[in-house]
Amino acid sequence: MIRGIRGATTVEHDTAEEILERTAELLKAMAEHNEVQPDDMASICFTLSPDLHATFPAEAARRIGWQYVPVICMRELDVPHGLPKTIRVLMHAETPRSPREVRHVYLRGAVVLREDLSSDVTPRG
Repeated sequence: MIRGIRGATTVEHDTAEEILERTAELLKAMAEHNEVQPDDMASICFTLSPDLHATFPAEAARRIGWQYVPVICMRELDVPHGLPKTIRVLMHAETPRSPREVRHVYLRGAVVLREDLSSDVTPRG
């Protein structure tokens, strides 16, 4: 069954280096916590909050060797109460897990987005 796996993280600065580092960290954590490999992935959608412009977060997937996973980057909605400097990910992957067993991963400042789902995933700082 194809399931959606959500994740998000934040950066302190709008630099390509930090966006790519944090995105790679998030992707690896999402795959590890859900026991999925790149061959299990149907696609990955990335969004950036409106204050981030330095690079495409999808490049992080290529840098960690995920050459054959279809990826796309989009802009997050610019709402007044939106979390700044945030990278969000929606990974579609083949998994035997039920929706309740899927582990969504929220790192760093993004833990506030879904504290109910991210209490046992690190790092937070």
